Amino acid sequence: MDGPILVIDRGGGLPIGVQLVDGLRRGILGGALRAGDQMPSTRGLASELGVSRSAVVGAYEQLAGEGYLEMRQGAPTRVADLAPHDAAASVATAAVGTAVTPGVRPQEGRPDVRRVSRVTERLARPVGERVAPRIDLLPGRPSTSRIDTRAWRSAWREAAARDIPSESPRPFGMPRLREEIADHLRMARGVACEADDIVVTAGTSEALSLSASALAVALGRPPVIAVEHPGYPSARRTLELHGASTVPVPVDGDGVVVEALRRMPRPPDAVMVTPSHQYPLGGRLPVAARLELLEWARETGAIVLEDDYDSEYRHLGPPLPALASLDEAGRAVLVGSFSKVLTPWLRLGYLVLPDNAELRDAYATMRADDRCPVPGVEQDAMAAMLASGSVRRHIAGTRRDYAHRRKLVLDALDGLPGAPLSGLDGGLHAVVRLPDHAASAAVLARLEAEGVAVAPLADYSAVPGQEEPGIVIGYAGVSDTQLVEGLQRIRAAVLAAG
Repeated sequence: MDGPILVIDRGGGLPIGVQLVDGLRRGILGGALRAGDQMPSTRGLASELGVSRSAVVGAYEQLAGEGYLEMRQGAPTRVADLAPHDAAASVATAAVGTAVTPGVRPQEGRPDVRRVSRVTERLARPVGERVAPRIDLLPGRPSTSRIDTRAWRSAWREAAARDIPSESPRPFGMPRLREEIADHLRMARGVACEADDIVVTAGTSEALSLSASALAVALGRPPVIAVEHPGYPSARRTLELHGASTVPVPVDGDGVVVEALRRMPRPPDAVMVTPSHQYPLGGRLPVAARLELLEWARETGAIVLEDDYDSEYRHLGPPLPALASLDEAGRAVLVGSFSKVLTPWLRLGYLVLPDNAELRDAYATMRADDRCPVPGVEQDAMAAMLASGSVRRHIAGTRRDYAHRRKLVLDALDGLPGAPLSGLDGGLHAVVRLPDHAASAAVLARLEAEGVAVAPLADYSAVPGQEEPGIVIGYAGVSDTQLVEGLQRIRAAVLAAG
């Protein structure tokens, strides 16, 4: 790239970081910077413009999160290919305002008329016509763009270089990985656990199927497990496929209603809850209610399965203690995974067992016959990733990215008439409630026709006939440009249905 593409206005009152991001973004959209162009080093650009290097690093990181730059460990930063997303880029430009940052040099001094024409044509297409590419805003997908590929490859090389054992992986997992997971939980969640408390699993689904089977062993019969309504549908199916009967328990704005558990004619053998970020509505169970839930479990002898699926990502308020860290009676089993932290592709999770000898024996009985299904080489690689600190750094970086994308969701959808927005205090998804099922069906149909994938809130109901109208939106697994376009289409669909 020859010469500076922007000039910093030091007297205009606009923060330097904002000028950098806005100027570079407009340079990319205007054609001064093109796909594949190598960006200056952060040190070089900072020196050229007379600004701090940290300001340039922050600008590059934000633009990478928005999808404008490609940043890879050990490789130069390059301009991303936005060609398939011209419409998204146009909407993103409108979203950040129309003021021109001083010093931006548009291509040949005038706007790209052909690009504007193509964008207008695409946005003017009939609602019933499908538009490519598909914008996948289904919940449950994290961003993998920040994964430190150098640390990732190094971890797998280290794992592959180890001597090849002749035995199967240990029933509860490899000792080194169990130690690293325990250390991770102590630092990230404040859970006082040791390696002996950890059971390595092939993701959350396998953790739940193992738990259903272990409860059956401990009870001598199929367990009855209460599940949140609305709640995680695949978790219900997993528990039922492995012999458990499920019964619904309602949730309110905070999470599971403990009093509803007390009112059940026969206490369930266990309850599965998502107290840190109720799935999907987003409630956050207060400490008093957490203690009340654990007291109910102590009184009835029930087990609490705590799905701590995205607690690393709190956007508002301090983190609340995990149930496992409050449990003094050995009733809480913590369920976690690295699917939301890194990638679901790993299929690697864990259980933290309480100080409950009968329950531990039941899990051990199940694993004696059905050994740990996670390949040993994968366990070694994950242990190396945790030990290197790259997972902790990844969480810190993605936390900033997701907070930014959360703001995009709020800017686009908050305050729509008859469509309250919720679920955004933490995690990677949001919920838009709609006035009725007709409106919900209209929104879903329009978005499907426009190539935007979201989840119906009705799918999360645990009680047939009590489905709630609305949609669930995942905002983590797409670039900012795709997200902005998807949100604008959601906004238009909601307004049209209202």
